[in-house]
Amino acid sequence: MIDSVLLKIAKSAILEQFNDAYSFDKETLLNKHPFLNKEGAAFVTLKYNGHLRGCIGSIAAYRPLYSDIFQNAKAAAFKDPRFNPLSERELSQINLEVSVLSEPKILEYKDFNDLLTKVEPNVDGLIFKHNGYQGTFLPQVWEQLKSPKEFLEHLSLKAGLSPSAYEEHPAIYRYHVEAINEDFDAIPLL
Repeated sequence: MIDSVLLKIAKSAILEQFNDAYSFDKETLLNKHPFLNKEGAAFVTLKYNGHLRGCIGSIAAYRPLYSDIFQNAKAAAFKDPRFNPLSERELSQINLEVSVLSEPKILEYKDFNDLLTKVEPNVDGLIFKHNGYQGTFLPQVWEQLKSPKEFLEHLSLKAGLSPSAYEEHPAIYRYHVEAINEDFDAIPLL
């Protein structure tokens, strides 16, 4: 089961931006939770009053999990190009979510119709790669895009291509997530 320490790391990263007194002792944290030092990929999502306010993450593990969460929390709060940087006054209305990704695996398929049957709604996160374009949707996106067809078409648009890009047989990767979320004010400090 995913550990609530992940939310504490994300919260500390965001608060540290406003006041460096919120920094924590990394060595003590890693001694207490050694799994955090293993490479991991995570997305950090912020919602303000139920609406997306920032979401940044890694689709492949390349640094320790604690570092991935810490850096992605800062990026989601202050560097997501779709939003202005988070302000301190918004914190009381923020819901914070950390999603830890499994290793992405290639999804073999014959054609678009075959792909539609292999995608598992509400479970699969997908990565779309084609001719230098890439996009991903976390499994949480199934809440808005209910059918595999709609999910895949929007994913190709997010990658910067048309929904007909599937005719060119792009590479599709599947992953799963373990996610934990909580209202910002309810998350204890490290």
